[in-house]
Amino acid sequence: MKALLADHLTSGRTAKDWPAPNLPEFAFIGRSNVGKSSLINMLCHINKLARVSNTPGRTRNVEHFRVEGTLGTRSPWMLADLPGYGYAKASKTERAVWEKMIQTYLMERESLQNVFLLIDSRLEPQQNDLDMVQWLGENGIPFCIVFTKTDKLKAPKVDSNVAQFKRKLKETWEELPTMFVTSSETSKGRDEVLGFIEKVNNQWRG
Repeated sequence: MKALLADHLTSGRTAKDWPAPNLPEFAFIGRSNVGKSSLINMLCHINKLARVSNTPGRTRNVEHFRVEGTLGTRSPWMLADLPGYGYAKASKTERAVWEKMIQTYLMERESLQNVFLLIDSRLEPQQNDLDMVQWLGENGIPFCIVFTKTDKLKAPKVDSNVAQFKRKLKETWEELPTMFVTSSETSKGRDEVLGFIEKVNNQWRG
């Protein structure tokens, strides 16, 4: 499997600390311990690009990476790794800082093309995930849903949990967002996610 060329650019909490918005940008967000860093490393096929930790809540800033190409093109793009939400051990003050930073980024980052919202496929629908889906939709922020850790379950259980999440969304959504089913261990879904990014990049007119 071919690795993508990728470099860490910046780590910051405010717009002045982030790179100039001159490339199409894709953000990755999800609950703490959803496997976000592992997914980013799998997509780029670089083991230690994003820091993987057994301790939730390690990502504290917006981490920006420049990635060269996807599957069939060398067109560069930026990847933004956002702090996880739902980390119970963080103080209220710290959680408030993260929330403000994330909302500012998602609402004001002009080069943001899409948010990949990661959902742990092992769990029943979680309220804070559903709240994030609703918030992104209400604010008109384009997003996809990425189910992670599918290698941890047998396929019928993965299918059941994904179907349950879809049913829950259909209570308030007429049309469901694009969804991907992935595994960082087996690289399941890599081509599909990178293909989506490539398609969006081809339409970039920055």
